[in-house]
Amino acid sequence: MAWFKRTGTNIQTEERKEMPEGIWVKVPTTGEMVHRRELEENSWVDPASGYHFSIGSKEYFNILFDNNRFVELGSEIRPGDPLQFTDRKPYAARLVETQKKTGLTDALRSAVGQINGQDLVVACMDFRFIGGSMGSVVGERIAIAIDYAREHRFPLLIISQTGGARMMESVLSLMQMAKTSAKLALLAEAKVPYISLMTDPTTGGVTASYAMLGDVNLAEPGALIGFAGPRVIRQTIGRDLPEGFQTAEYLLEHGFVDLIVPRPKLKIRLTRIIKLLQHKYVE
Repeated sequence: MAWFKRTGTNIQTEERKEMPEGIWVKVPTTGEMVHRRELEENSWVDPASGYHFSIGSKEYFNILFDNNRFVELGSEIRPGDPLQFTDRKPYAARLVETQKKTGLTDALRSAVGQINGQDLVVACMDFRFIGGSMGSVVGERIAIAIDYAREHRFPLLIISQTGGARMMESVLSLMQMAKTSAKLALLAEAKVPYISLMTDPTTGGVTASYAMLGDVNLAEPGALIGFAGPRVIRQTIGRDLPEGFQTAEYLLEHGFVDLIVPRPKLKIRLTRIIKLLQHKYVE
């Protein structure tokens, strides 16, 4: 039984562009065409303009893990529909449809491998799966990754790319904010390093929980980072927002982000940060 049914069509949505297909790829900001192989070799960043194309866990794992070798954690955890939620379509049907379309089982994958010879646990979100929304499975897979990192004393990296909490799971989704934050507190007590990487976009309940709790908070250039989106804030306060509001650069200037890292330099920068944090914790 659904909690409500929609009537009318006055629904505004923002659809994120899928990874472009074809040999030649158009850069949205410049209109220039770039060979796909050149983008792949440059971590899906346009060499000329620095534009960062949206990528998912498959691409991030390939960029970070040595020889793309890793062991996935928590992949057996699958989403359900405990509230029997229905909006424009049943949530259960939406899950099946999205799983077939993306080849993913939910909006986050966790894995353990090595980065430049150093052990690392990575939890990476996928925006393609219902806007990277945080549901029960996302929270549980993060919890599994944190527990593994704490038990083995491996550094943890969480890569956020999300529109926030998954409304179809209501309070079960919101509970993941407290759950993941509590798990990260245990990781900090164990003195195991945690690095957060915020990509475009990182918003909603994820920003209000694990995305901002890193020992070091990183961001990709130009990433939108915030709790509510700029459009919602503008409509709420009835004022124009500062230029570049909620971009990674704006947050760096105001002290909410520690470092902006271009994706082609991510692996080497992470390696250095991990070494520094491990040295600090050993002391």
